[in-house]
Amino acid sequence: MDPDLLNTLDRFEPISLKEMDEVRLLNRTDTKFVFTIPELLELLKMSNDSYKVLTIDNQRFSEYKTLYFDTPAYDFFLHHHNGKGNRYKVRMRKYLGSDLCFLEVKNKRKGRTIKKRILIPDFQEELDTEKRNFVNDVLGYPANLTPALWNSFSRITLVSQELKERLTIDVGLSFSSDGKTKNLPSIVIAEVKQERVSRDTPLVANLKRLKIRPTRMSKYCIGCVFLKNQLKHNNFKEKLLTLDKLSKEWK
Repeated sequence: MDPDLLNTLDRFEPISLKEMDEVRLLNRTDTKFVFTIPELLELLKMSNDSYKVLTIDNQRFSEYKTLYFDTPAYDFFLHHHNGKGNRYKVRMRKYLGSDLCFLEVKNKRKGRTIKKRILIPDFQEELDTEKRNFVNDVLGYPANLTPALWNSFSRITLVSQELKERLTIDVGLSFSSDGKTKNLPSIVIAEVKQERVSRDTPLVANLKRLKIRPTRMSKYCIGCVFLKNQLKHNNFKEKLLTLDKLSKEWK
């Protein structure tokens, strides 16, 4: 991990997972930002007085691994690509530090994100009856789902000292599928999570000062575009250009 990043994180007051549970936002608004590691360092230096950093076993990074599911026709991907207002993602996500794994269904509707999940023993590429029933109940219809994409990253989580707000910062992004891999070492995908959208928080103000603007960027969809050339992706070309530009700036 970047030593400058580790040193900068040491300036933050820690917060435990138990304390952060008070800011758990399963029904929330999400605002995403995409930028580079040098910009992240600047953002962190500007924000350490107003935010704490999630710290588990003295570690300020959490390692995540995710397996996304989709239909054989990639309906979830296409719903996002085509701008469907009520859309879903189904995934298994493992928190490697705590060895906890969840089956999660995320629903994006009317600008809000609602997440439902159940604890599972570990990754399972074929959904058993219990897991299929859980997913189908949330979706509201029976879905034929198969593994679509693996994703891994390291996450920093900042929690506001005063507001019900947190920021997840994902770095070291890697995608794999069908024997192919795509890494994005210079890219940061950050997400401001709030009960309702507010542009008046210290964090959002700092992002604005750095001229980092909100964008829409689905890790699942971007990974699919990189690794599954057969999928329609015209509406994501601008996202690819943005990632390419940021990668070149970092170099």
